Amino acid sequence: MAGVDVQKPNMESHLRTLKLSGHVGFDSLPDQLVSKSIQNGFIFNIMCIGETGLGKSTLMDSLFNTNFESTPSPHTLPTVKLKAHTYELQESNVRLKLTICDTVGYGDQINKDDSFKAVVDYIDTQFESYLQEELKIKRSLSTYHDNRIHICLYFICPTGHGLKSIDLVCMKKLDQKVNIIPIIAKADTISKSELQKFKSKIIAELQNNDVQIYNFPTDDESVSEINTNMNSHIPFAVIGSTDFIRVGNKMVRARQYPWGTVQVENESHCDFVKLREMLIRTNMEDMREKTHCVHYELYRKKRLEQMGFSDVDSENKPISFQQTFENKRSNHLQELQQKEDEMRQMFVVRVKEKEAELKDAEKDLHAKFDKLKKEHTEEKKKIEEERKKLDDEIIEFNRRKVQYQQIGSSHHTLTLGKSKKK
Repeated sequence: MAGVDVQKPNMESHLRTLKLSGHVGFDSLPDQLVSKSIQNGFIFNIMCIGETGLGKSTLMDSLFNTNFESTPSPHTLPTVKLKAHTYELQESNVRLKLTICDTVGYGDQINKDDSFKAVVDYIDTQFESYLQEELKIKRSLSTYHDNRIHICLYFICPTGHGLKSIDLVCMKKLDQKVNIIPIIAKADTISKSELQKFKSKIIAELQNNDVQIYNFPTDDESVSEINTNMNSHIPFAVIGSTDFIRVGNKMVRARQYPWGTVQVENESHCDFVKLREMLIRTNMEDMREKTHCVHYELYRKKRLEQMGFSDVDSENKPISFQQTFENKRSNHLQELQQKEDEMRQMFVVRVKEKEAELKDAEKDLHAKFDKLKKEHTEEKKKIEEERKKLDDEIIEFNRRKVQYQQIGSSHHTLTLGKSKKK
């Protein structure tokens, strides 16, 4: 009816909060989720980026308290290569499928312009593999081994002079594709006062170049306070070690120097414990979730747009995936028909051009044949004339020969007659 304002019902306003008169049992849903997750196990993928010799492999051994038995990398590789190794770890009854991806030869080349390219290509390849699995008609995501990188530990050389150009360029290329945590490697080579200045300088350079690094989430009240505190310690200054030294009554990971001992898990010596706490014990699930919901979604959106899919049509109205597919299929068939017509026209034109070329060639051949025939006739006529002339000369020669023979014989007869008379 005209003049009547019809309002759509708000579904949320119709939701009622009811009190249960007894125990139902859906409060066990979290326990069911935990049981299902433990049964399926977890996946976590770490990428370590940094120059050769900064202790990337040693830090991984220290973080997971094991020995991954990685081989040392040389400094003579012509290009950057990525090596990924997957390990099955178990702690209590929880299984973790850990993939560690290392950048071999990073920063060792004289020309470092394309050092980041291999890293970007690897991350995009993992996103593309997951997207292709999603787009299959028969998907198996439950058994698919997800190789998408959940966290990138970027190792910074402990120079004390700020970030290198390659560091800023690489992190800028990656900040929209992966969660980045910058860490200062081999932090025991810098004094504490220099380390604080170095950290401040790194953060300032990252902000000035608009490089987005991973910040630990503060929206969850249970971890808000500790994450807020830990965000102020980024970049973490870490030390790794595979050696154990007895300190007091226990064996601890440490590095032994002539001037003293640096304990890896001593928070007054380095930030290793803070990194392990944030990376593994507190925010691992958030990194996995952000990788899927933010970075992968951004890649997926761009790829689908490249394929021609969209949520709205040209008039900015919602359009279904099927309609987009049908429109794209129709456009594709039209393009194929247009290309077929163009190829047919091009074929006809080329056939006509070839026919014209053949006709011209045939005309040239006829002209050459007529010319050769004319030259042959003239040559034959000339030879016939020369032959006739030669025959006439032969006849004349024979006539003169006979004539000369007759004259010679008559002269001889007269000479003999005179001699007899004497």
